[in-house]
Amino acid sequence: MTPYRELAPPAGLLPVVACLWEHEAPPGHEQRIIPDGCVDLIRLDGELVVVGADTGPVVSTAGVAPAPSRTSGIRLRPGAAGAVLGIPASEVRDQRVPLTEVWPDVGPALADALDAADPAGRLDLLARTVLHRKAQRDGLVAAAARRLGEPGARISGVAGDLGVSERHLHRRTVDAVGYGPKMLGRVARLRRLIGLSSARPTPHSSGAPRTLADRAAASGYASQAHMSDEVRRLTGLTPVRFLEDAMLTAA
Repeated sequence: MTPYRELAPPAGLLPVVACLWEHEAPPGHEQRIIPDGCVDLIRLDGELVVVGADTGPVVSTAGVAPAPSRTSGIRLRPGAAGAVLGIPASEVRDQRVPLTEVWPDVGPALADALDAADPAGRLDLLARTVLHRKAQRDGLVAAAARRLGEPGARISGVAGDLGVSERHLHRRTVDAVGYGPKMLGRVARLRRLIGLSSARPTPHSSGAPRTLADRAAASGYASQAHMSDEVRRLTGLTPVRFLEDAMLTAA
């Protein structure tokens, strides 16, 4: 069994798709999903759903059937969801919405095709469907997401660097991602923390942050207490518990 694996998207989808992925879980397995700034199209329990950008943790449990639960999906990059879906991404924030409601002209036929396909074929169908949308990632939001991921970044500074007002940046980010720059910055900071905590030390990494306080500072938090509060809000766990097995996924 492969609990979770990511596959690189076809070259034509690299600007808007972070990865294709599969997850296979034993019955009763509990999975904690944390905010990553992305929107996913997922085949879940035989239904094709749009999973909007989350603002907090979501815990799901695999079914009790004897067979493992297999889920497959395609993850849209931050800033691509609005264009791919054809609606403001904020309309699906913190929601799981049947794709037939978002794409009534495509969803039903795609769902039938996915039911008839094998696991590899399902990922290919999802990829080809997104490619057919010919969507383009919002370049302004993509640039803002990169800048907000830098330690010490401020929304006012990012907006100024990009030549737009904070209000304009907020509107574009909400439409393209699902929430505003402030939330996107919080997610970027959490992802930096995960990256620092999961990196394996090397003979030349003696200066790498090791304590929680060091990692909090290197990730851009004001203090260890600030980090602890943010981790609890975004993951539902303490930093120590969360970072025990946190994994940085594609986004």
